[in-house]
Amino acid sequence: MSEFVVDPVIAGLTQTIADWPLSRLFVFNDSRYHWGLLVPRRAGVIEMCDLSPQDQVQIMAEIVKLSNIIRTLPGVTKLNVGNLGNMVPQLHVHVIGRFAGDPAWPGPVWGHSKAVPWETEAPLMAAVSKS
Repeated sequence: MSEFVVDPVIAGLTQTIADWPLSRLFVFNDSRYHWGLLVPRRAGVIEMCDLSPQDQVQIMAEIVKLSNIIRTLPGVTKLNVGNLGNMVPQLHVHVIGRFAGDPAWPGPVWGHSKAVPWETEAPLMAAVSKS
């Protein structure tokens, strides 16, 4: 069986926060959004249906856990949860805290504009360490 490797695009746009039971948790390096990314640590997985039934249950639990953390962060009034994979086929799930008036509101954040990197530690990192 092949080894789990994070896609280089994901690795280049994020910072690792933690390893949860199934997924590696990343924060997206864009200070305009509270943006987490879950990547199941399973080699060759592209779609949710590629996961075992047990892993499908686990990733949903991790999505809910991350959603509950992000919704407590300053300014978050809406959660966007998505699994697109058009640019990066490796299975990954975005959980993004949104608010009316954010730079992309009400549209999607993907491709909206150039990211504004965090100058300090992302609040999501501290929130995860407390959870």
